[in-house]
Amino acid sequence: MVPAWLWLLCVSVPQALPEAQPAELSVEIPENYGGNFPLYLTKLLLPREGAEGQIMLSGDSGKAAQGPFAMDPDSGFLLVTRALDREEQAEYQLQVTLETQDRRVLWGPQPVLVRVKDENDQASGHQAIATVEVSIIENTWVPLEPIHLAENLKVLYPHHIAQVHWSGDDVHYRLESQPLGPFDVDAEGNLYVTRELDTEAQAEYVLQVWAQNSRGEDYAAPLELHVLVMDENDNVPVCPPRGPAVSIPELSPPGTEVTRLSAEDADAPGSPNSHIVYQLLSPESEDEVEGRAFQVDPTSGSVTLGALPLQAGQNILLLVLAMDLAGAEGGFSSTCEVEVEVTDINDHAPEFTTSQIGPISLPEDVEPGTLVAMLTATDADLEPAFRLMDFAIEREDTEGTFDLDWEPDSGHVGLRLCKNLSYEAAPSHKVVVVVRSVAELVGPGPGPGATATVTVLVERVMPPPKLDQERYEASVPISAPAGSLLLTIQSSDPISRCLRFSLVNDSEGWLCIEKVSGEVHTAQSLQGAQPGDTYTVLVEAQDTDEPRLSTSAPLVIHFLKAPPAPALTPAPVPSRYLCTPRQDHGVIVSGPSKDSDLASGHGPYSFALGPNPTVQRDWRLQTLNGSHAYLTLALHWVEPREHIIPVVVSHNAQMWQLLVRVIVCRCNVEGQCMRKVGRMKGMPTKLSAVGILVGTLLAIGIFLILIFTHRTLSRKKDLDQPADSVPLKATV
Repeated sequence: MVPAWLWLLCVSVPQALPEAQPAELSVEIPENYGGNFPLYLTKLLLPREGAEGQIMLSGDSGKAAQGPFAMDPDSGFLLVTRALDREEQAEYQLQVTLETQDRRVLWGPQPVLVRVKDENDQASGHQAIATVEVSIIENTWVPLEPIHLAENLKVLYPHHIAQVHWSGDDVHYRLESQPLGPFDVDAEGNLYVTRELDTEAQAEYVLQVWAQNSRGEDYAAPLELHVLVMDENDNVPVCPPRGPAVSIPELSPPGTEVTRLSAEDADAPGSPNSHIVYQLLSPESEDEVEGRAFQVDPTSGSVTLGALPLQAGQNILLLVLAMDLAGAEGGFSSTCEVEVEVTDINDHAPEFTTSQIGPISLPEDVEPGTLVAMLTATDADLEPAFRLMDFAIEREDTEGTFDLDWEPDSGHVGLRLCKNLSYEAAPSHKVVVVVRSVAELVGPGPGPGATATVTVLVERVMPPPKLDQERYEASVPISAPAGSLLLTIQSSDPISRCLRFSLVNDSEGWLCIEKVSGEVHTAQSLQGAQPGDTYTVLVEAQDTDEPRLSTSAPLVIHFLKAPPAPALTPAPVPSRYLCTPRQDHGVIVSGPSKDSDLASGHGPYSFALGPNPTVQRDWRLQTLNGSHAYLTLALHWVEPREHIIPVVVSHNAQMWQLLVRVIVCRCNVEGQCMRKVGRMKGMPTKLSAVGILVGTLLAIGIFLILIFTHRTLSRKKDLDQPADSVPLKATV
């Protein structure tokens, strides 16, 4: 008798490990199974992209291709098409792969071992032969083993799942399902499922089948059949709804839990299909191990702080990926959102923008209440309550001289004078102002920037200097040479003080004043001045010790007609040498002359270049003292040749013209003048030297040609000689 039940035992379930061979799957089936075929043995976890490939089933020695096994491409079930005999073959070693048309393996190979369970259908031991006639009515009304059906099975419905049989005639079958399910039985006892099942809707059904006669009477107790719906990964993880922002104080230590995610999967609890893991997507990827601000535990979904500190005021949106199948390939995933707000704490001490102010000068007669300085402090905290500041004078040289004035919600504080200042009592003051936070400070205390030092210098009050006149006037001929003395500015102050004089508004540059003596001279010739015109400048006198104390007075210059110019007598000057391009040396011009007709006394002399525009452009004359002047080149380059420069010398009412002969030449690096020379007698010229060189090279070339010609003719002669005319070498 062949039992109508099937044992399916999955010994091992393959785990999806990257780059690893799938574990072997073991299935056991009784021999000589008498049920319906095909018989579904087990389902393989094929990848979702299986539709792109072809399922290939192979076995040892190629038996699988023509054997009793096959693969259902729609459901992924391994099935057997006929009964097996253990005595014929005890086990079958199969391999399942998913391949493309070009034989490229997409998945597998998955080894499957099918064992055939032995049944007592063979005689053993000693046998005796006897003839016995026995009439046996087979009892086929036996319980069925539980049936495992995959949910969402894509097959043609109604789909056969099992069969019951009552051994007798006039039998009808009735089926009931608890709970009510899509099952049916036909007149032959075949059990069918009529549509797809859903594990999430109902994971298990209990079917009861009665065998009845035509009058509806039961032949026996009903058979019970348990139908177990196997879970498929057909549900996407559902993230919790996004709630309000999670507040985290800044400077929270690493590891502080921000929130804990709990995504839900409607697949079977405890199965890989509902096993959810988590991965952080944003603001940084999990691949960046160092310097992360957040971390996510993949198993529990706990979001904690990383090593990267957060700044107050940040609003961060975390994106966390929730994946079923423990994150394996082929699973579903959803993105969960968590908003994090970093709250401020009072961890910044206020600091002044400037730690040193001044020195600030105040006259000793300044009124009390005067604002001396305005100090500004800032606080890096964001919370307004943490930015409230308190100011105080920590230290000052004279107590009570200064005070502070500020608004409670302002970072500006004013330092004001409270008492009269005295230069004799204290010529300077140092005031140290400190700022503190009103709220309690978290973390380190105030740093060096919490104090500011204000330096105040007290100025002695002194009257400004006085000049001997309120207005100065002087007359000068328009022909007056440079350096002519016009007048002397003097002080009338009873207090002995040192003054420094200067001229203001000298637009033409005609005048100059000695800084200490106050003597006013003509700085250059008065070109452009007309007789009868006036020229006004401002004379300013400044106290040397107290530069802020000064006074001024106008100086009016009246231009007079030039007296008749005496005849100029040229006086030659010996020649000198100057280098071009210009170098740092010149020619000294002397005023006095040994000729009594050219000089009537001793200096001071005034020197000026002649009126020739070219001379004034190319040369520069500078007065050294009352008797000498210094002549240099005004341009960087002057034509090398002998130049005659007219220099006008004046003394009292007399004027002379000196003709200074200067030879401008090119110079070597040592500053020595280089002059052109003629050809030396007895020395060859360039042309003769080139001729000699060419003649020598020509003679050498002719000699070499003769040598090569001779060697060529000799070699040709040797080649033309007959072979028999060459003497043989003697052999020893």
